[in-house]
Amino acid sequence: MTSDTVSQGTGPTPTDAEAEVVDLCRDLLRIDTSNYGDGSGPGEREAAEHVMAKLTEVGLDPLYVEGFPRRGNVVVRIPGEERGTAERGALLLHGHLDVVPAQAADWKVDPFSGELADGCLWGRGAVDMKDMDAMLLAVVRELVSSGRRPPRDLVVAFLADEEAGGPQGARWLVDNRPELFEGVTEAVSEVGGFSVDVDGHRTYLLQTAEKGIAWLRLVAHGRAGHGSQVGTDNAVTRLCAAVARIGAHEWPLEYTPTVRQFLDGVSEITGVPFDERDPSALLARLGTTARWVGATLQNTSNPTQLQAGYKHNVIPGSASALVDCRFLPGRQEELLATIRELAGERVDVEEVHVDTALETEFAAPLVDRMRAALEAEDPGAGVLPYCLSGGTDNKSFARLGIRGYGFAPLRLPAGMDFAGMFHGVDERVPVDALEFGVRVLRRFVASA
Repeated sequence: MTSDTVSQGTGPTPTDAEAEVVDLCRDLLRIDTSNYGDGSGPGEREAAEHVMAKLTEVGLDPLYVEGFPRRGNVVVRIPGEERGTAERGALLLHGHLDVVPAQAADWKVDPFSGELADGCLWGRGAVDMKDMDAMLLAVVRELVSSGRRPPRDLVVAFLADEEAGGPQGARWLVDNRPELFEGVTEAVSEVGGFSVDVDGHRTYLLQTAEKGIAWLRLVAHGRAGHGSQVGTDNAVTRLCAAVARIGAHEWPLEYTPTVRQFLDGVSEITGVPFDERDPSALLARLGTTARWVGATLQNTSNPTQLQAGYKHNVIPGSASALVDCRFLPGRQEELLATIRELAGERVDVEEVHVDTALETEFAAPLVDRMRAALEAEDPGAGVLPYCLSGGTDNKSFARLGIRGYGFAPLRLPAGMDFAGMFHGVDERVPVDALEFGVRVLRRFVASA
């Protein structure tokens, strides 16, 4: 691993977005915003204040909103040339400032060092999603300092708590400060616009759908007693049986309109037929991206945590497990009913966090502008819609009737396991991908 150097930014001019995006990203990576999902951790205040300063520096008047201690959110509205027209509403550009935790011992570098090496910026959040935060910040600073105005109103938001589903971030703002998003009809954020190699053809994936989230807790009940006795009513045994059934359940293949359009597109590029009964031959042409796509062909249910007992020789009266379930659009009730059936008797299924699945049209004017921006910077590349197996803050904004897309454009090396970077070890983003993303976002914002 070889180290590189980057010149320090000196303030924005109309051509400075590419020059400063690396510094902006590195500064954010060096701020620990780990979100443990239980309210602990450093919070996003320091990162939010840093973003506030960068926006204020170019003459904007951003609003800092903190619904919970240290859970900082920043929102600013930039008036557009077409303000007040009936043709289209405002556009929301948003990113989250929190990151999942990182175990430093597992990494080649300090995960909060923002180290530049091998042509990449390394650190927790480099792809999820402080890279996009930096690109947005760079493009907005350039736009405002140039004196230009976007075609429509832009609402730019840097948010807390996305990695826990947003109850102290986007969801709180939607429920308590909806006026900040007045007039917004569409939103753009993670996870889309990145390139993948499809049989030697560079293809950009635009996210037009995302699976729903059902984080569930199973609680099994039994009779407490001495560990030396014959156990005929053991909560741990009952829980383990339920967990095994749920973890081993084979969900049927189902193809939503977005997934079908994606697979049809891959089939056209590769010449491999799309077999609905067994799409494995087609998925095999996608390399590491196949893991993401494969998770969008069906509901999923993965047990993730177990808890029971307090002493080796005591049979506990209850035992619990956490299960991470993701459901396809329109399949929420079906998934929950199936999980309850698999759990069986005397196992309660509690909903810890359940949020909707999303799906919107690929054939839309905003998507056309995304495609045009990509194709202008990478002529000849393909563009396809896809469904995200995870979730984003677009779920929260959907409660306000806002259609959400994933568009954080990055042109990536063909062999890079980008999917594995999300929540993974040695997370990093190529510097030239950041610079490419700025160029694409600049074009997109100027036309959106």
